[in-house]
Formats: sequence, C-alpha cells, structure tokens
Amino acid sequence: MFLGGLQKHSLIDFPGKVSCVCFLSGCNFRCPFCHNPDLVTARDHRSGMRDLDFFSFLETRKGLLDGVVISGGEPTLEENLPAICERIRSMGFFVKLDTNGSRPHILRGLMEKRLLDYVAMDIKTDSDGYAVLMNGSGSVEPVLESVRAIMASGLEYEFRTTCVRPFVDAPILGRMAMMVRGAKRYVLQPFRRTRILAPEYFQGKEPGYDAEEMKTLKAVAEPFVQECFIRG
Repeated sequence: MFLGGLQKHSLIDFPGKVSCVCFLSGCNFRCPFCHNPDLVTARDHRSGMRDLDFFSFLETRKGLLDGVVISGGEPTLEENLPAICERIRSMGFFVKLDTNGSRPHILRGLMEKRLLDYVAMDIKTDSDGYAVLMNGSGSVEPVLESVRAIMASGLEYEFRTTCVRPFVDAPILGRMAMMVRGAKRYVLQPFRRTRILAPEYFQGKEPGYDAEEMKTLKAVAEPFVQECFIRG
C-alpha cells in the first residue's frame, strides 16, 4: 500500500462518523488546484508508516473511531485496494472512498463486493474541461460511467466540486449539475489558495469565489439535485 499520509482523527471527512483519513499516493489527474501535490507527483511518496503500522494503529482505535476514509491521490490506482477495504471492514470499521471517478471498473467492483459504505466523487469541471486535467488525453466517459454506477449502487454518496476559476463558473456549473442530475447530494467547496500543485497556473488571477458568489453558484446547481450545500 502506497500510504502517503494519515490523519488520525476527523469529525468532518465521513458524514455522521468519527474517522481517520489515510491518503494513498499517486494520481492519474493533474489538477492545478490540487491541495495534495506530494501525493500526486510521486507514486512512491510514503508517509514513513508501514502497512503493518497502519493496521496496528487501527487496532488501537477500535471503539474510538467509527470509520476509515481512503483518500489520495487517487486510491483506485492501488492494486491492493479491495484487500485493504476488506481488512478494514473486518476490523469493524465503516469505509468511505474518495475518488475522481476515472476508474469505474474498480469502483464498481468495490461496490458489488460491498466493501464500501460511502463514496465521495469529485466532479472537477464540465465534460469539455476534463482534457486539461487528464494531461490532454483520455475521455470523460469513465467519469460519467462512475456517476451512473454510484447513483445506482444504493450506497450513501455525495458528488462534490471545488469551485475554482476557470474550471468552474455559473454556466459550467450548470452543465456539471446536469452530469449528476437527480443525485442525492451535491457539495460545493470554496477554493483555498494553500499549497497547490501548480500555483503558477493562477499567477495574476483570482481563482476563488467569495461567500456571496458561492451562494450564487449553489443556486445554479440546486434545481438539478435533491440536496445541494456549501461545505467549508
């Protein structure tokens, strides 16, 4: 397991549950606004914690944590992900997966084996904008396939979007909301200019939205889904 980091306690990453968050290294996207750049650029970036240490840590958290969030990077790149989820669940923890939705066959396999309790999938931009995030190659169809699979799964889930210019504006968000039309939950998150993958991409620009602008974006998306709210 390419464990790139561990947040030992979280009250916000797994809705309704106290969790830890393990971050797996490696990603097949290159989103310039990514706030986990070390996990993206180095597949072998490790936290220093061995797999054995991670599961030993979980043993000490039985009765204290409800669940484990598996994030990244993009965790579906991890070939041992099914076994990791299975072991976590065997220890009595719920499992939440964060994903960019680019590998629907992996996601579907995890859901069919009932190894997940919650899925959070990022919707980055509209269909035309994904090529930039995929290094100019690849199709958006796997992302749309993942959306359909998640909505049909019966699992608890959310779709979420970091609202950052030029990848998201009101017209683009309207098209994005159509991609997840009828979804239970769509979460909008404001962009925060912290340590990101490509700060030079935003040089001389203001990519973020203020609170009032976020409310305007929310008003665009909420007619298409059952619930839409701003987080953070």
